[in-house]
Amino acid sequence: MAGRVVHFELPYEDADRAGKFYTDLFGWQLMPMPDMDYTIVMTGPTDQESGPTESGFINGGMFNRSDPGRGTNVVIDVDDIEATLAAVEQAGGKTQMAKQAVGDMGFTAYFTDTEGNIVGLWQNA
Repeated sequence: MAGRVVHFELPYEDADRAGKFYTDLFGWQLMPMPDMDYTIVMTGPTDQESGPTESGFINGGMFNRSDPGRGTNVVIDVDDIEATLAAVEQAGGKTQMAKQAVGDMGFTAYFTDTEGNIVGLWQNA
């Protein structure tokens, strides 16, 4: 269903420190993706193919805070990223990163809302 928050992202300055913090505190499981400079975060029981196996939680990711303007964000599921970005622009937001493929899993993009928040979009392949 489009419009649901399906993912979150947290920036870090030190991957090991951030990973230890969240795994020790909340028991999150981390899966580094060095070739993407990204870490997948699993916050609960997860099936690698379909994602969370229980309702009530979402998984996320962590990335190096190399862009000082990019902070914590949520990612919203949409049916059509290009149409959504056009609607964002029409509503007063601004595209920050156009549609990009994420392996064979799907597509992502980012926009800034009218309040300056960066929000991610996700479209399944």
